[in-house]
Amino acid sequence: MQAKLHHYNLKLKDNFKISRLSFDIKPSLVVELISDGFSGYGEATENAYYHLDTFQIAEDIHRNVQFIETLDHLKPEEFWSKLHPLFEDNHFALCALDEAYHDLYTKKIGVKLYDYWKLQPENLPLTNYTIGIAEIPKMIEKMKAMPWPLYKIKLGTSNDIEIIKALRKETNSIFRVDANCGWTVDETIENAKIFKELGVEFIEQPLKADDWDGCKEVMKHSVLPIIADESCIEEEDVAKCFNHFHGVNIKLMKCGGLTPGLRMIHKAKALGLKTMVGCMTESTVGISAIAHLLPLLDYVDMDGALLLEKDIATGVSIDFGKTIYSNENGTGARLI
Repeated sequence: MQAKLHHYNLKLKDNFKISRLSFDIKPSLVVELISDGFSGYGEATENAYYHLDTFQIAEDIHRNVQFIETLDHLKPEEFWSKLHPLFEDNHFALCALDEAYHDLYTKKIGVKLYDYWKLQPENLPLTNYTIGIAEIPKMIEKMKAMPWPLYKIKLGTSNDIEIIKALRKETNSIFRVDANCGWTVDETIENAKIFKELGVEFIEQPLKADDWDGCKEVMKHSVLPIIADESCIEEEDVAKCFNHFHGVNIKLMKCGGLTPGLRMIHKAKALGLKTMVGCMTESTVGISAIAHLLPLLDYVDMDGALLLEKDIATGVSIDFGKTIYSNENGTGARLI
C-alpha cells in the first residue's frame, strides 16, 4: 500500500465567523491510500481551537508512513487499532487515515461503506446549512442565497436574540443555534425560552466545554434540548455527557475517525442520548465519509463542502438538505 498526501487551501464563499474566531480559507490535508489499483481518500482540516495545522498533521503521518504502508489487507477496525497508539496526540491525522482506509477497503471489496456496516440508507436526517456570525443584513443575505429547510445559526454575540428574531422574519425553516461556548448558564436558560417560540429546534454547546456543573443546571431548566460539541471529543466523553446534555455532536476529526465515531454513536444510543455528527468545514472527501453514518443519526451537520467557493472532490451531493450518494463504492469520494 502507498500513502500520498495532498495539501489544499479551501476558499469559502463568505467569511465564516463563530463566537471565538473567523476565517476565509480552511487549510485541508487529504490522505490517499493506494492499493491494487484502488485509491481511498480521507481528510483532516486545520483547527486553531485544537492547536493542529495541516503541516503538523502531515508531519505525524510522514513519521509513521513506512509502518502505515505495511498495513494493507487488514479490516478497517484492525487498521485503526494498529495506528491508534501512534496517533494518540493527533486524532486529526488518525481520522484522515481511518477514513481513507475505510474508503479503500470497501472499494476493493466492491461495496458502499454503508453496506459494509449493514446499514440501510432510508429515512435519513436532513443536513442543516450554517449561517456564520455577521451583521444581520449579511446573515439574511447568506440565508436568501441558499434557501434551505434547516439552518444552523452561529451565535455568541451581544445581540443573539435580535439576530434570531430578524432571521425568523425571513423564513419558516427550522433553526438550530450554536453558541460555541459563548453563553452563561442564565443566558442559556433565558434564551431557550425565547428561542423555543421562534422555531429553534435545539441549542448546541452554549457553555464552556469544562463547565459540567453549569451544563447540569442548564439541562434541568432548559425548555430546549442541549447538544454537546466541545464537551464531547473522545469516546469516554459520551458517558460524561449523560445527565448533562440531551445529545452529542460527534466530530470525526476530534475522536479519531469513523471507527471510534461508530462506537460513540452506539454508546450514545445506549444511554438514550440523541446522536449527531458534525463537520469541520471539510471538502466532499470528508463529507462523503460522514454521509455513510446517516442511518444511525438523529441530526447531522455536513454542509462543509456547500460553504466552499470551489470543491476539490466529487462524492455525495446534497440537495435541499437531502443526501444523494455517489454511484461509486466506498465512501464515493474522488479527487477532481
